[in-house]
Amino acid sequence: MLFDSHMRILLDASVALVNALTDGEARGRRHTAPEGAERVGAVRAALAAGEGLELGEADRLAGTARVLRTVFEAVAADRLDDAARALNALLRETGARPQLDRTPGEPWQVHFHGGADSYAVNWSAGCATGLAMVLGGDHAGRLGVCGAPHCDRVYVDTSRNAGRQFCSTPCQNRVKAAAFRARRGTGDDA
Repeated sequence: MLFDSHMRILLDASVALVNALTDGEARGRRHTAPEGAERVGAVRAALAAGEGLELGEADRLAGTARVLRTVFEAVAADRLDDAARALNALLRETGARPQLDRTPGEPWQVHFHGGADSYAVNWSAGCATGLAMVLGGDHAGRLGVCGAPHCDRVYVDTSRNAGRQFCSTPCQNRVKAAAFRARRGTGDDA
């Protein structure tokens, strides 16, 4: 599944925010969402943001990440109505609206801004819109939660065959190694 470059940025940002700013498990270890200055640093890393990001904006994006997590989890559990309700609430809350923007030397692109035009509201509106377009475009199966034990990080499957099951290669390798060890322990190397 190929998404255009702007859509891919929004989907990647959604995944990065959820994985960085929500509690859970990551690659077999407990993941605790950062707080305070560490949260600001996590948002900067997730969104490749520059200096000047305030703690309030990072806190707002942490709230958005928690909502986006519920969307990924609802889709993974085949509760699309719940995912749609969560996204619709976030779209209303942010006042998401389309706007044509252009970087000098680049073509016009549709971007989604929030009603308040703050950094956090704009990213929240964009991420919610990106996920809404995936859900509304009949591509919900492309949103996933890692299938590895002790990992609940999320991903967007952009593979051709929509066969992705893990958030990362390390998680996929952990599962394959465990299956190999289990077969080996039972003498079933076939």
